[in-house]
Amino acid sequence: MKFALILCSLVLPGICSGIQAASSHDELEKIRTTGTIVVAHRDASIPFSYLDDRKQAVGYSIDLCMKLVEAVRRELRLPVLTVSYLGVTSATRIPAIAEGKASLECGSTTNNAERRKKVDYTIAHFISAARFIVRSNAGIEKLEDLSGKTVVSTRGTTNIKTLERINDERLLKMKIVQADDHAAAFAMVAVGKADAFAMDDVLLYGLRATATRPQDFAVIGKPMTIEPYAVMLPRHQPAFKKVIDTEMRRLIFTGEMQQLYQKWFMAPIPPRGANLELPMSFMLRESFKFPSDKVGDLAQ
Repeated sequence: MKFALILCSLVLPGICSGIQAASSHDELEKIRTTGTIVVAHRDASIPFSYLDDRKQAVGYSIDLCMKLVEAVRRELRLPVLTVSYLGVTSATRIPAIAEGKASLECGSTTNNAERRKKVDYTIAHFISAARFIVRSNAGIEKLEDLSGKTVVSTRGTTNIKTLERINDERLLKMKIVQADDHAAAFAMVAVGKADAFAMDDVLLYGLRATATRPQDFAVIGKPMTIEPYAVMLPRHQPAFKKVIDTEMRRLIFTGEMQQLYQKWFMAPIPPRGANLELPMSFMLRESFKFPSDKVGDLAQ
């Protein structure tokens, strides 16, 4: 390969520089050389990826990614593969993967066409829907009740664009504001600075379950969007993606994925022992019958 690149550079330097740049970054080789894999994680995406009371990353997506890391270690035949954690936000998670700062992003990230211009995804591990959380005594039960009110969502999420579109289409005149993370957005609702927080319903249920007084909050409204969550990967890394996709299928077909789901959605979770009591949805069960990284947004 090196000889071919040297010969090519002498004959067609312009074209070969592009080939060399593409071949100079191989995710598996980088991991093999460094003996380390960087895993990007969130700090408040309960129960997918969040910090426990010891400030360690835990969650459904974290457990899943540790199994993916082990698959990479086996593929590379390394005796040990060190995991380095990189904290990211909704706004920084995609650049972290696109710019090569991390090999896997383990959180609650939707696979859609716009993002696939920058990153790749493996097979979905969860399917959510965008809804609202409000204070139980606010008298808000449906989308129309939010007309003229303040609605917050998290910066860098698909929910912001969804809110803006629905606001324009239905002439609701909502005041849409952005928070830096899910915890900050939820806090705005809790203290009355916002009337509702628009986010994927499973994350809202997670925030509600871990609140001091869960009964003070309610998740309301019909689903505005369907959100297939999947682990993000660097683009144009077919060998690395094949290892990850193959392990995802193995986890699904052996039932290990379903066991992880039971652990994080149907049993008490740290740090307070809250139980989301959220059975696996029909859509997710069906998707596991034919695991694929393809999703329903037909745009390329």
